[in-house]
Parts: sequence; C-alpha cells; structure tokens
Amino acid sequence: MDETELGQIIGKNITRLRKIANMTQLELAEKLNYSDKSVSKWEQGNGIPDVRILMQIAELFGVTLDDLVHEQREHKLMPRTLCLIRRTVIISCSALLVWLVAVVAFVLLRILSPDLGFTWLSFVYAVPVSFVIVLVFACIWKFKWLRAVSVSVIIWTALACVYLTIFACKGLIAYTWLIFFIGIPLQLLTLFFLLGWKKLKFFKKK
Repeated sequence: MDETELGQIIGKNITRLRKIANMTQLELAEKLNYSDKSVSKWEQGNGIPDVRILMQIAELFGVTLDDLVHEQREHKLMPRTLCLIRRTVIISCSALLVWLVAVVAFVLLRILSPDLGFTWLSFVYAVPVSFVIVLVFACIWKFKWLRAVSVSVIIWTALACVYLTIFACKGLIAYTWLIFFIGIPLQLLTLFFLLGWKKLKFFKKK
C-alpha cells in the first residue's frame, strides 16, 4: 500500500467518523487545534496526519488507531460506545420478544383454561429462555463477562423452573429442593471453562 492509497483510506475513515459524530470540519479542526483546511485536506486524501494527531482522532471518536488506517466497511466503522449501545439495544429487544411470547401464552392459557392454576409458569420459563438468547449474542460478540453471567443465570433459573413446575403440579414434595445441588457442579464447570481455561493453557505453554 503506497502513501496515496493510505491517505485516501484514512481520509474516508475520518469523514465517516466525523459525520457519525455530527461534526463539521471546523468543529473537528478546533478540537484538534488545527485549521479546517487541514481537516479538509486529510479527508480528501491529499495528506496524512502525523501519528500524534491520528491517536488524538482515534481517542476523540472512540476507535482504535488500527480502525483509522485500514479500510473498513461503513457499517462496521463506528465509535465503540455507539457500537456497544446498538448491541445492547439488539440484545434487549430480542430478550423482550421472549417476554412478549410469555405474556401471550399466559393470556391465552387464562382465557382457554381459566381453571389451570399454574399459567404463571410462562413467566418463570421466560427467564432462562431470554438468557439463552443473551448467551447467543454474547458468544457472537465475544462478551466474556456477559457469557459467564448468562450461563450462570440459565443454570439456576432452569433448576428453579423444574422445582416450581413440580411444586405447581404435585404440590410440596419432600426433598425436592435438593435439585438445586445439581447447580453447584454445573456452576463450577462454568467458571472453569469460561474463566479458568485460558489460565490453564497459559501454564501449559510455560
């Protein structure tokens, strides 16, 4: 890659980020203590800012230096904060769809079978199912902490679902609560594979 091509890539990336941030060339120039003519020149690919300015631009827009100097797809080039907000909205909306289904199921069951006493279980089952969806997105986007939390919630709420279903159908049965002991080894395995596995590999390399 020659200097001209690199300049054009950087210029396009600066332009996209500036427009996403709703900034004019003059506003960006003021934040960088440069003239708007310099910003215009960079965006047209007629010059490359020095490393110090590139780092300042990256910090200002919440991206990495690598994001600035490599050609990016337009939908992928966005500030980390904005990206995190969008992903949070996607996860939240997906989980809310599960709760919508739970509400619909509850209402239909109450209408069709008014004597059924455990229609409330639809809300109980919505908890682990919604966290399964959260886990899928956490794996796709590599949110390690969210992955660990999701698996933990799924384990304990799934066991709670089993316990409450037995309670709703059969009533209080002695020692049914022992089912929660199953969650202890599952929780330990989760912590080992999600948090301790990399450390183990690190010691093996040594």
